[in-house]
Amino acid sequence: MVCGGFACSKNCLCALNLLYTLVSLLLIGIAAWGIGFGLISSLRVVGVVIAVGIFLFLIALVGLIGAVKHHQVLLFFYMIILLLVFIVQFSVSCACLALNQEQQGQLLEVGWNNTASARNDIQRNLNCCGFRTFNPNDTCLASCVKSSQQCSLCAPIIGKYAGEVLRFVGGIGLFFSFTEILGVWLTYRYRNQKDPRANPSAFL
Repeated sequence: MVCGGFACSKNCLCALNLLYTLVSLLLIGIAAWGIGFGLISSLRVVGVVIAVGIFLFLIALVGLIGAVKHHQVLLFFYMIILLLVFIVQFSVSCACLALNQEQQGQLLEVGWNNTASARNDIQRNLNCCGFRTFNPNDTCLASCVKSSQQCSLCAPIIGKYAGEVLRFVGGIGLFFSFTEILGVWLTYRYRNQKDPRANPSAFL
């Protein structure tokens, strides 16, 4: 059967949702690994990553069941949700790629001031204290404080990696956003195809 047929659409849709399932499990596993090895102590950050992983897993599960059973209602809701996710993810990815250094610094400073646990993780892992300035009376978990050495500020260190991280996140987001629009197109086409093995009246 040619690739435009019913079986090919079904197999492509199943393969795409299996990919989403693997990515969702990978996100959940990375969050658990970060907590387990003490790399991340911020429950907010871990909670967001796990929530995204669970949400992606549920979407993939709905798409997979809809594709296997050719369920019109499940496929319709899967297509709508995937389209909404595409719009949000594409917008965020473009924003990540479009940020200049000044905007990156402002964004990092806002995050620095609003997440105490993540701030402690950064100071401990990067061995730095303070963002742009450091008050000796403030708490800092960096090893340089314990050894009475001169501690570096965190803003220059984070700034070296912020651009690369944002470009990486934006690139990955764009890649998966195009897979999502591919999933919307496959789902739309698959919903309007008749199963050659089923009763023709069941499609109506």
